[in-house]
Amino acid sequence: MIQLQRINRVSSVMCLIVLGTLLGAAQVKEWNQIQAPPLPPFHPQQPIRVQLPNGMVIFLQEDHELPLITAVAQLRGGTIYAPANKSGLVSMYGEVWRTGGTKTKTGDQMDDFLEVRAAKIETSGSAESTSIAFDCLKGDFEAVFDMYLDLLHNPEFRADKLELAKQQMYTAISRRNDNVDSIVSRESGKIAYGKDNPYARVPEYATVAAVTRDDLLNWHKQYVQPNNIIFGISGDFDPKAMEAKLRQAFESWPKGPAATGPDVKFTDPAPGYYLVKKSDVNQSSINMVSLGIRRDNPDYYAVSVMNEILGGGFSSRLFNNIRATQGLAYNVGGEVGTSFSHPGLTEIEMQTKSASTVEGIKALYKEIDDMHANAATPAELKRAKDQILNSFIFRFDTPEKVLREKMQYEFYHYPLDFLERYRAQVEKVTAEDVTRVARKYLHKESLAVLVVGAAEDFDKPLSSLGVVQNVDITIPPPPASLMGGAESPGDH
Repeated sequence: MIQLQRINRVSSVMCLIVLGTLLGAAQVKEWNQIQAPPLPPFHPQQPIRVQLPNGMVIFLQEDHELPLITAVAQLRGGTIYAPANKSGLVSMYGEVWRTGGTKTKTGDQMDDFLEVRAAKIETSGSAESTSIAFDCLKGDFEAVFDMYLDLLHNPEFRADKLELAKQQMYTAISRRNDNVDSIVSRESGKIAYGKDNPYARVPEYATVAAVTRDDLLNWHKQYVQPNNIIFGISGDFDPKAMEAKLRQAFESWPKGPAATGPDVKFTDPAPGYYLVKKSDVNQSSINMVSLGIRRDNPDYYAVSVMNEILGGGFSSRLFNNIRATQGLAYNVGGEVGTSFSHPGLTEIEMQTKSASTVEGIKALYKEIDDMHANAATPAELKRAKDQILNSFIFRFDTPEKVLREKMQYEFYHYPLDFLERYRAQVEKVTAEDVTRVARKYLHKESLAVLVVGAAEDFDKPLSSLGVVQNVDITIPPPPASLMGGAESPGDH
């Protein structure tokens, strides 16, 4: 009887397998015939916006997934605000603000306090802003927030930590020509924006040495004012209770002077060829640069799609034609650059062996011509849009990421629904739009072409393409007062 039951069970299973196979065969489709379902509506959880009488803007984003609270204060005032003769000031300020501690606790004591709580408080500086952030368990919020407020209001900028920050910057300056990518990035910015443009400035020994503790104190006094701050907090809290807590902490803080940035002028770079001679490499790094656009440009959405088709990844024209088909590049990509507050940096870049340098430049030119002449195919257009829109799940998959994006819109005075508009506008882009913006913003005759490599190994002289300017990347020597203590620049 038991044996008969086993046979019946096996027979039943076999029947189900056969039936499933027959049904499955009728439903099998080729991979390229499978239709992806439409994207669901994009309605991310919106943070609560509060503006205090002193001008401080607060965003609260409730998130109960984990018992954590994280926050950041973004302050107007970054590296472009600093005087040229003290380039490096904001980077050091961003570091010593935290390492220098407060009037009652050193930075090292703060480290010990935070470490046992698996918490952190961090400060940093960037081109247009500085920030102070914290991250902690919900149960440690009160203690960590008190320390955060102490650092916000009472930083000490201890002299020994400033000196340590300077020594680290001296070392970084001395080594900055060791890495080709670093050279390309730095010199591309100088060529595209102009060497005196604050977006292209780099610290030198002399400018770092010129920074004093008083400079850090004065910077803090000038820019750390409530009306210059956008504060965002997300995590496991009750929004009403947290708003009351933050009002108590910040509302009595008197309004200070408004941060005023420099009036930066932008002019297109001089087209031509720029050569950094680096004989210790066996490949050339090529970067074609010009000025891009701001994100409030009506063409931003069409440019985003065009960028994806031109150089956005493994399915882009640059990758397929130059790397996969011609085998000319180790790495290749490109885009019309976009930024919130100023023209982004347009870059079309590739790395190729030295012996195919000029051939590689011509191949890049051909792809620009093809973007003008050959409209995006339906497959290209769909793939580009899918890549952009599907990436939303990774770019904004948490309430905190949405919060940070909304803070950027507030900081740069963009509509707070800019994120929600983005998807709809991208979906409207046509093949004609892609061709139009390619013709409008990509002009090979206007590009400045930077090449870093061993000129003696090129397939043809770079001058066969046009006039070549040699780029001097020699590091200016440190002031005499530093020669005894700082690492001297090598001839990299």
